[in-house]
Amino acid sequence: MEIFNSTLNQMLVLFTFIAVGFILRKSKLLPEDSASVLSKLESYFIVPALILENFTKNCRVETLSANANILIYSLGLLAFALVIAIPLSKLFAKEKPGSGLDPAYQACIYAYALSFGNFGFMGNALVLGVFGEAGLFKYLLFTMPLNTAVYTWGVYSLIPRGKSTKSPLWNLLNPIMVSLVLGIVLGLLNVRDYMPKFITTTLSNAQSCMGPIAMILTGFVIGGYNFKELLCKKRVYTATFLRLIVIPSVMMLILDALGASKEVMTLALFAYAAPLGLNTVVIPAAYDGDTKTGASMAMISHTLAVITLPIMYLVFITIL
Repeated sequence: MEIFNSTLNQMLVLFTFIAVGFILRKSKLLPEDSASVLSKLESYFIVPALILENFTKNCRVETLSANANILIYSLGLLAFALVIAIPLSKLFAKEKPGSGLDPAYQACIYAYALSFGNFGFMGNALVLGVFGEAGLFKYLLFTMPLNTAVYTWGVYSLIPRGKSTKSPLWNLLNPIMVSLVLGIVLGLLNVRDYMPKFITTTLSNAQSCMGPIAMILTGFVIGGYNFKELLCKKRVYTATFLRLIVIPSVMMLILDALGASKEVMTLALFAYAAPLGLNTVVIPAAYDGDTKTGASMAMISHTLAVITLPIMYLVFITIL
């Protein structure tokens, strides 16, 4: 119950920051391009700093070998998520004639949403707040396969057809993936013992900014849309139910049947029971694709996740 209460409290804290971002957008206290600025700040500096801070401190040969099973479980769950998400997404992509929406592209948006939750921005902040740096290290290991899938298949699927000629592998050359690889190398070489104090302090302080800025960004993006229109997308509620409850519940039952530890189940729960992220808004927007579906999923799922994620933890980790 202590972890449950801590999880609930952390979710409420993050949701409060989402509300702050929403109010800032609606009140026009920040420029319209603030979402782009905040997103770049998170992706190019704060999240890489968090990864480097954690991996240079905790990544050693013994810790990697001791947690190798985490990567195995992660790869298995990722394969399971993709196998069920892609067929299910086609059921959501039946658009009415004249709607102006491409059914094939809508299927890609739903496939991404059903495959990946907000395991990065929200997941990292949540795990760090509840379990501290030791828990975050294991969570970052668990989500390495997810990050790889997001920046290859995931990003590629969200780009409207014909809008990009680059290979999906080029997307792996991004600050987050580079910091993951660099953090592992620096950690294994024990470089942190030789790093100047001001560098480690900078990384540590930047890590503390991740959750608030990421959630303010979420609220700011959602605030740019008509609230009523986002609530009226009925299919989004079904997708949210699958994302927050059904898919992670099935995964928990599978892990329990396989004899997975509570630690692995907890990592999987925070990754896969997380609300829908912002990539379904940010990436389509960059290529003039549909953004309302992604914004609707982000708003509804982030609101409901305040309750569903702590309850899921209570049921599958505390009681099961």
